Amino acid sequence: MLVTTTNTVEGKRVVAYKGLVAGEAIMGANVFRDFFAAIRDVVGGRAGAYEKVLRDARENAVGELTDRAAELGCNAVIGVDIDYETLGAKGGMLMVTASGTAVVIE
Repeated sequence: MLVTTTNTVEGKRVVAYKGLVAGEAIMGANVFRDFFAAIRDVVGGRAGAYEKVLRDARENAVGELTDRAAELGCNAVIGVDIDYETLGAKGGMLMVTASGTAVVIE
């Protein structure tokens, strides 16, 4: 399944537009990860635990998106947009949404 942020695929023609598809993933950040990320913020460096959560959430959301496109008989999703939001009283949850247009390309 081809997934692209562009509205066209170079060298390919869209032969059918099947509609909007979306995928969502909500991940919780645990207390220990928050604690160690705060320490890392103070001493500098990258927060690897958070980067992994972001990566996993994005992969899950895009996976759902492609599953829904496949259910419609599509072989590509174009115009994909990925958004990140925090949820919860103290931003303890991360929501990633991916949306795009399910299409059939030649």
